[in-house]
Formats: sequence, C-alpha cells, structure tokens
Amino acid sequence: MTDTSTASAGSVPLAPRAWPLLGHALPLLRDPLAFIMSLSGYREMVRVRLGPSSAVMICDPDLTRQVFLNDRTFDKGGPIYDRIREVIGDGLSTCAYPLHRRQRRLCQPSFHPTRLAGYGAVFARAAAAKAGSWRDGDVLDVTQEMMTLTTRATMETMFSGALPAETMRRCLADTAVIVSAFFRRMMTPALLRRLPTRQKRRYDDARTRLAATIAEIIAERRADPTDHADLLSTLVAAVDEESEDGRRQLNDAELADEALTFFLGGMETTAITLAWALHLLATNPDVQHRLKAETDRVLAGGKLDPAHLPSLGLASRVVTETLRLYPPAWMMTRVVREDAELGGVRFKGGSTIVLSPYLLHRRADLYDEPDRFDPDRWLDAQPDRATYIPFGAGARKCIGDQFALTEAILALTAIVDRWELSPVGDQPFQPKVETSLSSRGLRLRLTERRPADPGDAEHAAAAPLSASVQPSTQPGAAACPVKHGK
Repeated sequence: MTDTSTASAGSVPLAPRAWPLLGHALPLLRDPLAFIMSLSGYREMVRVRLGPSSAVMICDPDLTRQVFLNDRTFDKGGPIYDRIREVIGDGLSTCAYPLHRRQRRLCQPSFHPTRLAGYGAVFARAAAAKAGSWRDGDVLDVTQEMMTLTTRATMETMFSGALPAETMRRCLADTAVIVSAFFRRMMTPALLRRLPTRQKRRYDDARTRLAATIAEIIAERRADPTDHADLLSTLVAAVDEESEDGRRQLNDAELADEALTFFLGGMETTAITLAWALHLLATNPDVQHRLKAETDRVLAGGKLDPAHLPSLGLASRVVTETLRLYPPAWMMTRVVREDAELGGVRFKGGSTIVLSPYLLHRRADLYDEPDRFDPDRWLDAQPDRATYIPFGAGARKCIGDQFALTEAILALTAIVDRWELSPVGDQPFQPKVETSLSSRGLRLRLTERRPADPGDAEHAAAAPLSASVQPSTQPGAAACPVKHGK
C-alpha cells in the first residue's frame, strides 16, 4: 500500500491496535470481519497501517459513493486488484481507468437484457439437474456443490457447452487454490510472496493451468467463426465504434483476460451467494417454509423457466438480503490517480483508499437490527444506492449484476422446489474470509420435500415474516426496513 500519512494525517485518525512494524496486519489476518466492524464507530474515515504503509478506510456511505462515481480520480487498484491481476490480467473488473471505457463498450453486448432470457434458460436447466442429482438424507458440501452448479452454467453460457468432467474437476480445484490464496497474498509483503514455498508453487501451477484451459477454448473458437449464440461469440464479434486508436475489437490477450474475468466472476461469487442463501434458509425455517410455498404456487408442478422470475418475489428478496449480509466483495481498494479532496481531506496521488460493503451493510444507523436476516425489509424499500453496494456503483459497477441475480434466484427456486435444508450440528458457521466472504466447509442436510397442503402453502407464501425470525448463526440477519436517515 502507498503511504497516505502526508494526506492530511492529522485529520485522519489511526485505528487502534496497530503493532510496531506490523501495523494492523495481525488483527486483519486473525479476524478481518471483527476488525472491519470495529471501525464502524468512525463515521467518515480512519487510517489503517500494513507494515510501514497505510491506507484510509472510508466509513461513510456518501463518501463511498463519491469514490465510486469518480472513477477517473479513484481508480481500480491497491493490493486486492494487484493480486487479482496476477490471474486475470487487465480484464474489465481490474483494468485501470484509461482502458476501462473501451472494454466496457466491447463487453456490454454480452450482458444486454435481451440475452438474459437465453442465459436464464441455461441457469434453470443446470439448477434443476443439480437438484435432481441429490438423494434424501444427503449431507452436502454446499459450497462445492454450488461451485459445480455455477461452473457448469457459466461454461454453457460462455462457451455453449459444458467441459469434460476431468477438465471441470481441474478448473474447480485450481479456482479453489487461487481464491483461497488471494487474501493471504494481499496481506503478505512482496519479498515474502516471492519465496518458493509449497503454497506459492500450488498457486502458480493453478494459475498456469486455468489460463491454459481458457486459452485453448479461445483458440478453438477463433478457428471456428460460427456464431454459437454464447457470451464468447459476442465478445469475439464485438466492435467498438468509438475507438480512437483503431483497436476496434478485442485481441487474443484481451479476450483471454475477459474470459477469465467472467469465468471466475460468474462461477465463484454466485456460488458463494447461493451457499450463504441456503445457510440462511436452513437456519431460518419460517422463511424457508414461505419460500417453498411461493415455489409451489409459481411453478404449480411445472418446470422452472425464466418467465417465472417476476413472480418469484420472496426468492428475489432472499438473494437481496443475502448479498447485504454476505457481500462477496466484502472489501475493495482504490488508488488515487492524482491529488484530490474527499470529505475535506486532501489525498496525494498514489494514496490507497479502502471501501467495505460489509461495514456499510451492517451499520446500525443505516439498517435496523443489521445482524438479523429478514428478506421482508425489502418489501416496501428498494435498496439505497449509497448504503447497499454488493455490486459497487458508478461506471465500475459489476457488469454482470443482473446475470448473477438471475442465476441465483432461479437456482434457489430449483433447490427449494425439491429439498428442505437443515443445519448439521449446532455449532455456528463462520465465514472463511478470503478475497470473497467464502462459505467453504458449509454442510447442510437434505430432506426430500413432502407434498404441501395447498391452502397452507398459499397462506404461508402471502404472510410476511413475523418479528420472531430466527437470528443467523453468524452475525448476519435483519428484521426491519432500511433506515432512511442517510
């Protein structure tokens, strides 16, 4: 991180518990969520140190939104994106401001709303197949199962077909190694990151294999100009009519970066969101009962279809609330490209800024009972653009937000249509904090659904949650609408 001590150091307080030489590295590695929430008392900003370098954590929603909206000044960068670039290069989610507008224009057709129906059909089919592969009484490794589901769906939407089983297994294993290493590498000094440890060799090997797999698929597609009606075909054919340097299309290297970006983004973050949603349903049986009733009413014994989406209101609210409690991108960093002012503080060019959706989503002055799970807080309140930011905001907002929401809602519906979920044991489940809020190790038990009484189902689907909603087993579950004071 770049030293921001000269950026009005006297006006930005230093967070407590900084160790000599190490700064806040130990509390960040030991319990990063607890450390982040300990900063919620700072209403605007606070300084955090990692070794001799420091960054400023923005704690205020309005200041956070200013950073998002001014991406020319507050650019993608910092230790998080440095580690991600090691894997996906300068894809849309990591490239610097000078590259972003062109790449956004080239990628936008792949996520046009008219394409979502086709993607949704793939999602519904893949989710139904996955739900149909389980047996009564199974204890699922939930995250692994959701990763398999989203990998298949992502591969089909991107490459119009699933990978061979062995390639799929290798992609899953390599992705797990890469993702689990991100956070520790982000917190490790550069000199130590270069040591030839066993973990580094595993990480490097996984990066090389995953990149090679994507490169092979792209080479095959370049040799076959047929329009496969998938995301990759759209990327290959995309033309930037506003190009000022003659680069009107993505070259092979850019195409590989974008394919890796969408593959990892479409697979890992959606799988984690689904795993947390299933965890919250398993620990809140009243909500699960109502969601089953909604599913019975909407599907009426038929097959799940993207046309059902407008009627899946509770499923949509469950996903919205899950993303509030467990935003996959729990922490983001930005680099100040040139001297700038924010909140009355002058930042020098090169300074690092940290943003945390997790912190904002759990502030008690922004959300009533922020650690409670209640999808009905969204019945009469739309997510506020400043206080609800699981996908970021502004020009750098996730381009695949509707893609991810569509997949999550349909997958959740397909699973609840066939199965009841319950916890295994009575120990609280804790997030594994990596670059994402990982749900690795989450296990749930499946019970095959019994036919519901139609009258009971209709009543349960219509009834809002009562005040007796069970708290989540991890800080994360809410019971009233969003506060509107901010």
